[in-house]
Amino acid sequence: MPTHGDSPQSGPAARPVPVVAAHGDLDIENLGPLRQALETAAEGPAVVLDASGVTFADSSFLSVLLGVRQLTDLRVAGAPPQVLRLLEITGADRIIPLYPSVAEAEKAGRTDPVD
Repeated sequence: MPTHGDSPQSGPAARPVPVVAAHGDLDIENLGPLRQALETAAEGPAVVLDASGVTFADSSFLSVLLGVRQLTDLRVAGAPPQVLRLLEITGADRIIPLYPSVAEAEKAGRTDPVD
């Protein structure tokens, strides 16, 4: 009879964290594909958004991030200064974990905010 520890490669921890890369200007006009990719990836326990290629982001981008955060452990990696500023001034940086690189975000554990 199998036990919990029989196959360490078969559990959720064995699956890699999906990474979705965002590029260019992200606003209400062009967020559809990114939203879809993040929501699909959010079917797992965590997803990393590689934001290093983002050149502009507005409140609709922020709305997508907050929506995905409700679905899974969203981690934002490599965010450029303009994205960091958006997250900081809105307080979203307190609920969405930020990492300097995709590799660090992939290795991180779940980081629920403390209430």
